[in-house]
Amino acid sequence: MPRALLWILAGAAVLVIALAGFAGAFWYVRSDRPQGALDTELEGVTVSPSTRPEPVPAPAPEPAGDRRCWRTFGGDPGRSLARPFATLGLPARTFEWTRGLDSYIEFPPVYCEGALYVNSYRGTTYAFDAETGKILWSKRVGGTTPSSPAIDDTRVFVSSQAGTVTALNRRTGRVLWQVRTAGKVESSPVVVDGTVFFGSHDGRVFAVRSADGRVRWAYDTRGRINASPSVVGGRVCVTNYAGAFVCLDRETGAERWTTYVRRDAFRYESFYASPSTDGVRLYSVSRSGRVVAVDASTGHVVWTGEVGGLGYTTPAVAGGRVFVGGFDGRLRAFDSRTGRERWSTWVDGRILGSPVVIGAFVFFSTLEQRTYALRVSDGKIAWRYPLGKYSPGIATERTYFFSLNGRLGAVRGRNAGS
Repeated sequence: MPRALLWILAGAAVLVIALAGFAGAFWYVRSDRPQGALDTELEGVTVSPSTRPEPVPAPAPEPAGDRRCWRTFGGDPGRSLARPFATLGLPARTFEWTRGLDSYIEFPPVYCEGALYVNSYRGTTYAFDAETGKILWSKRVGGTTPSSPAIDDTRVFVSSQAGTVTALNRRTGRVLWQVRTAGKVESSPVVVDGTVFFGSHDGRVFAVRSADGRVRWAYDTRGRINASPSVVGGRVCVTNYAGAFVCLDRETGAERWTTYVRRDAFRYESFYASPSTDGVRLYSVSRSGRVVAVDASTGHVVWTGEVGGLGYTTPAVAGGRVFVGGFDGRLRAFDSRTGRERWSTWVDGRILGSPVVIGAFVFFSTLEQRTYALRVSDGKIAWRYPLGKYSPGIATERTYFFSLNGRLGAVRGRNAGS
């Protein structure tokens, strides 16, 4: 046999082996993709109701000015992290009050009817009079609490890395009920129409009744969940460490769709950040720094982008833009429809916590303990403060409530008046 033909046959054999290996690897990656399912066994789940009847609360005092509530992490069930039509302007120079907590504050407070509720990482939930900063009550539910509480009527809900979600009386802090899961709960709860939604490190999304903690349904995504679920229309959606966006029917827990995001030919992405939504698309950033937008109805990936370094910030969404920070010290604004980068602003610090849009400004903090406000329009720095870490805070009609490295403080907006 001619030597040239031998070389051709050898080359063909190598090509066949390589193609077979690639096909095998591709099949392995596809077959390794976990398949979620409704969980009817509820292994490791218990509900502990209070043995005492819940007292009828006294009428809430009418707040002097800040009437609009901020009931959950992100400000709304879609976790938009935005109040784009707020008119309070930049923060004033002087704080109305500040209070130090027993440890740092990883996630921002929530607000309603003149009261602020916030978790310290060490595990204490505080209720503050929003006007004066006076502590109304404090409660430890067990475990650390790197999350925001959620407000629903007379109750406030607190998740804990002890594996629990606990309902407290909003006026007194008394425990009403507690759900325990088989994994840590870092997910900030969200409440819609009397149902509390949250995720667990055990991979399950839970829907429980806000009145008594009874589990309505649970869905096993087959991937660790640190993220907080977002509610869009009739769906509740979450991201997980297995690289998936998962959207479920809000009433039944049935899977609407699941989309896995590939990092490369052999790996999937991994998501710590929660999905946020504008009602059309869901947005999140993977831990490797890939920004992903998917169609909220179908799960189709619409576009992807990048931040520098690691990505942990739940995106803020407002005015056709998506705001995401990275460990490279840049906050980026992407076009929500196309993914085109509108602007990018560098500051001297890593961005871990989520940004928040208040009016014409987007606020964020760095791990190097600085907080900034950039103009939404062009990313120019409009305000800075020499304290930070992690997510900066929230705002009402007149007041910013900042949660910065273990201190909670209130400062009026410059346009808010007295």
